Amino acid sequence: MNFIDDAILLKPIGWVRTKAARVPRNWWLSDVEGTLEIDPALGEGLHDIHPGQRLLVLFRFHQSPAFSPDKLVQKPPHRDRPMGIFSICSPIRPNPIGLSVVEVLEVNGSDLRVRGLDMIDGTPILDLKPDFREREPGT
Repeated sequence: MNFIDDAILLKPIGWVRTKAARVPRNWWLSDVEGTLEIDPALGEGLHDIHPGQRLLVLFRFHQSPAFSPDKLVQKPPHRDRPMGIFSICSPIRPNPIGLSVVEVLEVNGSDLRVRGLDMIDGTPILDLKPDFREREPGT
């Protein structure tokens, strides 16, 4: 496979912490609670995040198998047919990046207690963004 040769370096801004032994395959199926432990040096960036808010979490599928061209079409376990990788949420991707939506339950310094995890304990968090459906007028 001939990907663009330019490397992109992403550093985790934090880590997912949960005691759940298993998590659902997608965030919209999840009531799992846990904590997004954000690097304290970045804690000021959490200013204005509040309980009840929904956040988009970009993360790395750090325990997924390496991607190869034979994975461009995969059969999800809950589907009756193989589908193209960009039309499904498989963790085996050309760039192992995931996106989930969580509900903030509590803000405690640089830790966010959340509900809706579909990420396992130790998952590297790449970025947080507000849920676009909750924008304030003019933003």
